[in-house]
Amino acid sequence: FVGGVTWDATTLRRIDAWFDNLFLLGYLLVLGGLTVLAILDQNGRLRHPRLQRLRPWFPPIIQFVAGALFSAYVVYYAQSVSWASSIFLVVLIGLLVANEFIWARAFNLYVLIGVYFLATLTFFIFFLPVLFGTMGYGMFVLSSLISVGVVGGMLYYVRREAALQDTQLAAAGGIVILLLLTMHLFYAQNWIPPVPLALRSGGVYHDVQVEDNAFTLTYEPAPWYLPWRRADDVFHPAPGDTVYCFAAVFAPTALETQIVHHWQRFSPEREAWMTTDRIRYDVTGGRRNGYRGVTFKQHAPPRPRRADEETPTGQVLGPISFSIPPPHPPRPPPHPTPP
Repeated sequence: FVGGVTWDATTLRRIDAWFDNLFLLGYLLVLGGLTVLAILDQNGRLRHPRLQRLRPWFPPIIQFVAGALFSAYVVYYAQSVSWASSIFLVVLIGLLVANEFIWARAFNLYVLIGVYFLATLTFFIFFLPVLFGTMGYGMFVLSSLISVGVVGGMLYYVRREAALQDTQLAAAGGIVILLLLTMHLFYAQNWIPPVPLALRSGGVYHDVQVEDNAFTLTYEPAPWYLPWRRADDVFHPAPGDTVYCFAAVFAPTALETQIVHHWQRFSPEREAWMTTDRIRYDVTGGRRNGYRGVTFKQHAPPRPRRADEETPTGQVLGPISFSIPPPHPPRPPPHPTPP
């Protein structure tokens, strides 16, 4: 388990790598075929002698293939996760861990169908935007329709082979519908990471200059105990200073979309974050370290602030939080002292 996850974390880098995605698609086909064979076997409809001899291997192979899929999903979705979408990543990690022991306790129709539906939908959520070069709710709906169609076709086949009763078919269909509605709720709440986009880097700076396709970022020196800091987490403005927000967002090669810098300030009166600006710019995919973009604000008064990196539909790629402290009051002139 540890070796497989470590291998995926070190080898799966680009979510638009065609070889890796075709490999995952192959895993999906294998998992689907084994799921059908396992259901037929459980209901006494596995008639071919050679397939019957493979019966003891169904659980371990399904465990291996499902583990490989969910391990890759954890790696891919973790690259796009933010605080708002971490719930879905926790679900994927839970499925990855549960895959290590669930098949020994619940190797049945409903678990097989539920796991396969989630594996299929999770794959197409990021694969279709890579394939078509666009993303949004339409791609999510298309991913849902394909996944429902694939699982529905599997259930139709095993029902035609008289391997399912009507009550079993209805229960399995109900599980698929319940999981589908749950995933749409996750999408509506922005709990699913905005794959295949990923925030590579971002921060707030005093100045950003571009020359010969190179970005020069100016920020205050970090304290000695924060040597890794490369941005202005605390922005000390001078008169007339501009606050720059820089972000590098990875997108697949063929994908063209927009990124929104959602500037906000914290209101102590309302105890909530208030929107000040939503600034969009176009993103073209392909650059390994991300497409670089800059927005800026002038005349920003002191208070906690942030500039979330979002998709046009509001999915958060990552928050960039910073604060502007009030300027120090000028020191009064010294009192004259008597001679």
